[in-house]
Amino acid sequence: MNKKRIILILFLIAVVISCKQEQSKIIFHKSHEPNRQTAPFNDAVETDGLLFLTGQIGKNHAEGKLVEGGIQAETKQTIENIKAVLEHHNLSLDNVVKCTVILKDINDFSAFNEVYRQYFVKKPARTTFAASGLAGNAKIEIDVIAAK
Repeated sequence: MNKKRIILILFLIAVVISCKQEQSKIIFHKSHEPNRQTAPFNDAVETDGLLFLTGQIGKNHAEGKLVEGGIQAETKQTIENIKAVLEHHNLSLDNVVKCTVILKDINDFSAFNEVYRQYFVKKPARTTFAASGLAGNAKIEIDVIAAK
């Protein structure tokens, strides 16, 4: 083999090695709440500097039931639940980059938004839609993606 061919082969090998992408590490975080340890999902999954949170509803986890008071009370509790998970991972609502909001009744949109605006002052990207039924007979569910 001549010298040019060897240099070309070595160069191609170097390019292939440098282009090889490493597999992203995925961390499945169990819940910080003892009564949710046996749930069929994790509270958060982390990869590439992002934390994907499981959807939260307006359930008071200490009491094990939905809060009373309608959409605004449930929205507040839902966001407080999100805050608790984020704080467990040393993050805050300011780290949230995307929210997905599911309302049981789209007519609750304005009332929900009144509470939502108080918490998400940085205005992350958001998708909001209605569904005919949510877990635990909730009026709202929110999941978020946060950047570390």
